Amino acid sequence: MTNEQNRSILKKKYAWAAAVIVAVLIVIDQIIKVWIKTHLTIGQTVPLLGEWFNLHFVENEGMAFGISFGQQVGKFLLSLVRILLVGALVWFTANRIKRDKMDWVTLAILCLVIAGAFGNIIDSMFYGILFTESTFMDVAQWSPGHGYAPFFFGKVVDMFYLRLFPIPDGFPLWGGSWFFPAIFNFADACITVGIFLAIIFNKRIFSDLEEKQEKNVANTEGEASISENE
Repeated sequence: MTNEQNRSILKKKYAWAAAVIVAVLIVIDQIIKVWIKTHLTIGQTVPLLGEWFNLHFVENEGMAFGISFGQQVGKFLLSLVRILLVGALVWFTANRIKRDKMDWVTLAILCLVIAGAFGNIIDSMFYGILFTESTFMDVAQWSPGHGYAPFFFGKVVDMFYLRLFPIPDGFPLWGGSWFFPAIFNFADACITVGIFLAIIFNKRIFSDLEEKQEKNVANTEGEASISENE
């Protein structure tokens, strides 16, 4: 088997692996969210591991970890930004595979971020038209076409709440609450882990940029040397 054939097979493996990883992560995220939304009321807490790790159902209309981002216009713009981000990441991943610049670590990192971003996009796009509204008294019901919000304006479901240790009252912003004060979902966790790994392995992921910079420097130095000789 030639090197070209081996590279072609590897590219196909990367492409299939990326599709499977992203799909599995999105399915896990959605299974958790749908179960939470159809079994718990807003604010309801279910202990998982003692007092320090709980399911606590909340919904948000903005960014990861329950951070808000404006009203309806802000929410719509945020959804568009998410879609553009996912599109850019998918293109970046496909481009690296096509140019034989992919490796398994980079693939895993990109898949985590893509799946996490897309998981929250699904909530915003479809939950408003698929479910009735979750309240402090009532559990949401599956009701396609008779939901609580129009397309693109659904709320993101969050549920994981860590109470590892109390934060001192004098601490800015989060004083008096518990670490980790934000309530998050599986998609948020995927994005966070992916970004954290991207920081660690940034040279591996952005090797193309470094190669271009090195070539530009080399070309500039070569041109300067030619000019001096002339």
